[in-house]
Amino acid sequence: MKDVSHLSGGPSRHEPYSTSSTSSTPATPADRVARAAVVGAGPAGSLLAILLARRGHPVDVYDMRPDPRDGKGDGEGRSINLGLSARGIRALRHVGLWNALGDRLVPMRGRMIHRPDRPATFQAYGTDPGEILYSVRRDELTTLLVERAAEHEGVRHLFGVRCAGVDRESGELTLADAITGETRGAGADFVVGADGAFSAVRAAMQRGLAADYRQEFLEWGYKELTIPAAPGGGSRVPLHALHVWPGENALIVAHPNVDGSLTATLFLPHSGAPGFAELAEERDVIGFFRRVFPSVVELVPDLAAQYAANPVGNLVTIRTSRWRHADRVVLAGDAAHAVYPFYGQGMNSALEDCLVLDGCLARHPGDRAAAFDEYQRLRKPHTDILADLSERNFADLRDGTRSPLRLARRQADLALNRAFPTLWRPLYTMVSHTDMPYGEALRRARRQDRVLRWSGAALAAGAALAAVRISSSPRRTSP
Repeated sequence: MKDVSHLSGGPSRHEPYSTSSTSSTPATPADRVARAAVVGAGPAGSLLAILLARRGHPVDVYDMRPDPRDGKGDGEGRSINLGLSARGIRALRHVGLWNALGDRLVPMRGRMIHRPDRPATFQAYGTDPGEILYSVRRDELTTLLVERAAEHEGVRHLFGVRCAGVDRESGELTLADAITGETRGAGADFVVGADGAFSAVRAAMQRGLAADYRQEFLEWGYKELTIPAAPGGGSRVPLHALHVWPGENALIVAHPNVDGSLTATLFLPHSGAPGFAELAEERDVIGFFRRVFPSVVELVPDLAAQYAANPVGNLVTIRTSRWRHADRVVLAGDAAHAVYPFYGQGMNSALEDCLVLDGCLARHPGDRAAAFDEYQRLRKPHTDILADLSERNFADLRDGTRSPLRLARRQADLALNRAFPTLWRPLYTMVSHTDMPYGEALRRARRQDRVLRWSGAALAAGAALAAVRISSSPRRTSP
């Protein structure tokens, strides 16, 4: 196994978690000697490596995938595009990386809805021109974070190793070579599990303990497709938007790339008609797309070949009640709270985890157990709500973009936000364009819903009363 650590050297209006002391509070001598092991070198693990190194901890980062700096990708068939919103942007600003991403980002100012029976329509994300999302390739974001982490003298990376076990009482890890299976031990004073929805750290930490754990698979899966750039360069569709093709029991969402291409994600049920299990033959695939997504057939010349070559991925929600053990183990990102991708908040909430955990460590110098406990208490209620919101937004993307009723409600939300920008905000705006805690955003949205219902009831009652008065008043006769 090879240590490659030295081969290469939108502001929010809400501050729900105090992080002002994150970089200014000096670490105690006890903290300075505590060695951290971070399992997972994705966005959350790499950001935590940076934050822990800034706090004075030596950090060892382990990942079973190849070093992203080698350009080999993760090989897992996962979505290769991410949508950065306010929470993720805030985290990247915090470590000075937001500006470094500049030429890797494509701004998405709203949704472009494609329906077979009418022209494409654009729906802005909000009334404020600054309320936009940014499309970025997962590999480019991860590479940038790994590079920045490696610049810290105390950070070491070891790729191509799998976490095969964690002793939750001592922090000792068992690592296995991803190719040969050969195992070795590694020591740490505490372990951060940032190793995804099927976290080995979480499984080892919770083994034999009373820990609630719930894993829910959506009956739908997903498959990646690429809409290539136009032959002469540029994009085949307007680039600065998230493109959505809602269909009957089917959905495509496409993120733009800086080269003019788009990474499209096809969502379908695993079985049934239509479903991935039934679309096995080329004629069936093309027939399905011509019937449900005819414009995509024209946008993807090698559609059948791409469909056959790319794997089907699963969609999973993870909820668990135990995010940490004493002062030895703590979870972050998908390892603690995987969610469906339909609100675009999975990675953003994972990066927000890192800021919150870092702030808790700042407030409890020398007492990691207290810091880990506060971190779970601050985060878990809100990430549980995010899981519910993400599931609900699946129905909105699939059906709501085709529903005149939901469209009318959305327009009412935007109109009220435009008229009363500080008093009325759509739920999507609060979730995606601020760092207001998810629970507070939902509570506020529900209050606004009640106001609309009361207003509608009052208008209806007023109209009915007026009608009664008119019908009961004496009629005047002509002279």
